[in-house]
Amino acid sequence: MRPIAEGDLLWSPAEGGAGSRLEHYRAWLRETRGLAFRDYDELWSWSVSDLEAFWVSMLDYFELETAGSWSPVLTSHELPGARWFSNLELNYAREALRQRDERPAILAIDEAGRRRSLTNRELADAVAAAAAGLRRLGVRSGDRVVAYLPNVSEAVVGFLASASLGAIWSLCSPDLGSKLVLDRFSQIEPKVLIASSAYTYGGRSFDRSDAVREIVGGLPTLTTVVNLGDAVPVAASSVSWDSLCAEPTDLFFESVTFEHPLWIVYTSGTTGLPKPIVHGHGGIAIELHKLLALHFDLGPGDTFFWLTSSGWVMWNILGGGMLRGSTIVLYDGHPGYPGPERLWQLVAEERVTYFGVGAAFLHGALKARLRPRDRFDLSRLRGVGSTASPLSVAGFEWVHRHVGEHVSVGSTSGGTDVVSAFVGPCPTLPVHAGEIQCRCLGVKAEAYDAAGAAVIDEVGELVIEKPMPSMPVFFWNDPDGTRYRQSYFDQLPGRWTHGDWVRFTTRGSCVVYGRSDATLNRGGIRLGTRDYYELVESLEAVENSLVIDTSELGAEGLLLLFVALVGGKTLDAELEGRLGGLIRRELSPRHRPDVIRQVSAIPVTLTGKKLEIPVKRLLSGVAPEEAVSRSAIANPEALDEVLEIARGVLAQRR
Repeated sequence: MRPIAEGDLLWSPAEGGAGSRLEHYRAWLRETRGLAFRDYDELWSWSVSDLEAFWVSMLDYFELETAGSWSPVLTSHELPGARWFSNLELNYAREALRQRDERPAILAIDEAGRRRSLTNRELADAVAAAAAGLRRLGVRSGDRVVAYLPNVSEAVVGFLASASLGAIWSLCSPDLGSKLVLDRFSQIEPKVLIASSAYTYGGRSFDRSDAVREIVGGLPTLTTVVNLGDAVPVAASSVSWDSLCAEPTDLFFESVTFEHPLWIVYTSGTTGLPKPIVHGHGGIAIELHKLLALHFDLGPGDTFFWLTSSGWVMWNILGGGMLRGSTIVLYDGHPGYPGPERLWQLVAEERVTYFGVGAAFLHGALKARLRPRDRFDLSRLRGVGSTASPLSVAGFEWVHRHVGEHVSVGSTSGGTDVVSAFVGPCPTLPVHAGEIQCRCLGVKAEAYDAAGAAVIDEVGELVIEKPMPSMPVFFWNDPDGTRYRQSYFDQLPGRWTHGDWVRFTTRGSCVVYGRSDATLNRGGIRLGTRDYYELVESLEAVENSLVIDTSELGAEGLLLLFVALVGGKTLDAELEGRLGGLIRRELSPRHRPDVIRQVSAIPVTLTGKKLEIPVKRLLSGVAPEEAVSRSAIANPEALDEVLEIARGVLAQRR
């Protein structure tokens, strides 16, 4: 069977996606606005050329419950500084809890197979009780409620209860160390902490009592600690989750402004203190409605499952499924426990319609030669989402062949910064191997060349030219907006520069090549790390890899390739020769590595992203405390190993 190549057609929507929610929206525009669009490209062009009309249509089409005036839609089109719907009030939790029936809202499943289901009515009752408990603790609009919880239903209940009061939510996963948590929570001065003293992962139980005590000790603004599960005697003001939720009551929703803070999420913190990003109720509500309905095609009757920890932004997006009336699946535990096909079994058992993961999960399934379609009934599954890093052509092919030809591959790229996607899936467009289907509606995304001009079919810097409602309202403790501007607007004033290297095709699809500041520039030939990793990791012996180009460091322009091998294999002369020859032949002679070294593991962030940029900065002489925060690294010993080898090689070549 011929291997699939980049750009090959893999999947086409039945009848052009005629039954999709996106097509329903197009019909609604014709009927209510007199607007007719021939295809997705025309619809997208209108959505970014008439921002006000498009985003008003989102409020109207999704029937958000609002008070006040929809005018002005935008106070300014300038970036940064654009403000949305400044005379409008609403509440995110009210939108998420509109369903009060007996359909399941949440399925919470742990790695041992224990399953808890909450109907829409039960969820609403639980949120009402938790909100009443928070009010008894003195929580009011604008107060910060933080949580140190695994991916369990109580985290969703706590978030919605907080939001219903106008309080501001922030969440960290209990596998994070206390220092990393304090780096985040201490910046926002929380009033209440909801904490779990233990979590389970890979069949092992981890006691986090000491970490909880350290976190409480480092947050002097706390007035109360709410304990989930076994009580942790951390403060005289501790209460149990059950006592917090002991008094049933009616739901109450505080009406707040469109940009009133909903939650605070954080950058990875690999190069300093994590930046606390504040998003607003309204921007998140309409952005997630748009993304999940019109791009993921989710609605009532769907079961939406994204593999995520409670500390990754995909947890926030998964929770957005409740806005759509979909059932969301929370999985707490190791994705490969007790066996590598555990999640595919879960997808079949729970009749999941959309299943999302990080690209690394799919690449791992490919390496393990899993064949889930041969073992499980995946007939109800219509889409597999992928994010966090670029999905290789081989990853696309694996889903197509071994999950199902009927399944659309929804590769997506966006980020914590906007809690959404810039580019992503589309139910009315075909899927081409290695390509993200489209620019998302309302997102004026372009690829800029070195001269600052938008280009097609050329690789360039990903730039967002116009405001989005879910762009950060502000960064916490950034009163004059300096950190916010430096993060996105210093490179191109008035344009959001995201830091990815992308190419848009003539058909409107997108290929992401990796971080633009990790680009391999050899003799004027620029290459994205995506291509490099896809090729190197196509060899069965290679489990993971990291490439560092030192040509901008003033050394000797060495290209260093580090490989972690599978199953105790050793990098011998034969494998090294195969790697070098493959790169020379398939990429370019100039990108053949000068040095290939084996390491025990590739250093990654807590969300699995390779540490290309911090390694490069450290090799250039940047002070360690400025280049990388060790507490944000999943395996700091792997970073030490890479640096020791790299520095030794560079010293020898000088």
